[in-house]
Amino acid sequence: MTFISKTQHADVVLIGGGIMSATLGTFLKQLEPGWSISLFERLEEPGLESSDPWNNAGTGHAALCELNYSPAAKDGSVDPGKALKINEQFQLSRQFWSHLVEKSLIGSPKGFINTVPHMSFVIGDSNVDFLRTRYEALKPNPLFRSMEYSEDHAQIAKWAPLIVKGRDPRQRIAATRAAEGTDVDFGALTRELTGYLGNNGVEVNYGHNVTGITRASDGGWDLALKHPRSGEHGSIHAKFVFVGAGGGALHLLQASGIPESKGYGGFPVSGQFFRCTDQTLAAQHSAKVYGQASVGAPPMSVPHLDTRYVNGKRSLLFGPYAGFSTNFLKNGSYLDLPLSIRPSNIIPMLAVAKDNMDLTAYLVKEVAKRHGDKVEALREYYPEAKDSDWELITAGQRVQIIKKDPKRGGVLQFGTEVIAGRDGTIGALLGASPGASTAVPIMIELLQKTFPKNFKGWQAKLKEMMPGYGVKLNENPELAAKLEAETTTALQLEQVDAAHS
Repeated sequence: MTFISKTQHADVVLIGGGIMSATLGTFLKQLEPGWSISLFERLEEPGLESSDPWNNAGTGHAALCELNYSPAAKDGSVDPGKALKINEQFQLSRQFWSHLVEKSLIGSPKGFINTVPHMSFVIGDSNVDFLRTRYEALKPNPLFRSMEYSEDHAQIAKWAPLIVKGRDPRQRIAATRAAEGTDVDFGALTRELTGYLGNNGVEVNYGHNVTGITRASDGGWDLALKHPRSGEHGSIHAKFVFVGAGGGALHLLQASGIPESKGYGGFPVSGQFFRCTDQTLAAQHSAKVYGQASVGAPPMSVPHLDTRYVNGKRSLLFGPYAGFSTNFLKNGSYLDLPLSIRPSNIIPMLAVAKDNMDLTAYLVKEVAKRHGDKVEALREYYPEAKDSDWELITAGQRVQIIKKDPKRGGVLQFGTEVIAGRDGTIGALLGASPGASTAVPIMIELLQKTFPKNFKGWQAKLKEMMPGYGVKLNENPELAAKLEAETTTALQLEQVDAAHS
């Protein structure tokens, strides 16, 4: 039986079977249906690493509840700029998914997206003051017009009973709520997209490792392939390569030798979550409740008590509890970190180690936490939580970007970054947050950087698929409201009446 791809040449090769490669492949199939595309995933199914619903928070990041996207300045003020940008980006994702659903290119949206209100929840005077300031900064903006604020225990209990029941009524708390929030199962969405690709001429290969990438004499790329189960080796030539291998992207990008890869390093952070699959308990909580991160904690370690829909079943998730592992992938190798060190990135990595001692201290503290300590952290958000209702699961790896900085030597970056070769024959994505939720605008950025000659001709099609493309929706409230209504209908999302819920 032949396992290695028989295709010897492709216009486009996608490395990785997660949400990023699936999104890029879907774009290219829509924009250039005549191009030949091959996808290679090292695992036996798509979306099993960072796109898997139990390996990520699955929020549908729209900055409605994530406080780290709108932090307080030294003077206590809150700049809504980043939150607005992320919300705008998520609107593009919704529009693209709506287009695919309306054209029957993917299946029922109920399999990957559901309405779940987004809440921010804080405890204590200073945190309450911050949340009120944040609310006052965001509320005047059309994209945040539905946001509600309360410091009243009874009102917050109506929104999310579990976080108030059993709480000291004298404790000062506050919450904001956006009824239009969503829960997204990016594993299910990835399977829908890869299914569309496979049914439309894309060669989709699972159980295939890309073990090498070298520049070909014609300016394209030769990729070395291996099928671990059979031991077979093979190769494929590509005009364009996208390295969308999650934490594994850094090694492949380094192997390419392109100048744009120099100086980049990776800092892996692992995590655990408590999961509750008891349907009776899950039915009592319909919200994604995000709190404040601990001092020194990375942004993806913000505690949250979430409603999740996975395979049609409702569950609860709480965490994360951060940890440290030298793996760059959940199914990776402990040698991933040491093998990523290069002469070009050793200085940035050492600089980051020196400047982020609070992060190191935080991770040491998290790793040392006993099970009982983790349960107590859960009870800050759900006072009556019973240990027996929750199981501890290991989440996916997050590899934060380390990059050169002329002043400090190196900086740790918590977002995502598109890396593109100067000649447009290779592109890659590094980083983690907000990640999957903004896969659509991230892949549009990659298309613009790697296909500059084609991109102008794609504008009309992009606009057709996403009517809000190229428009700042927050500055066009009528269009924003129209598109929100249309995508809510197309995606079969429940419309929650914020004022009377």
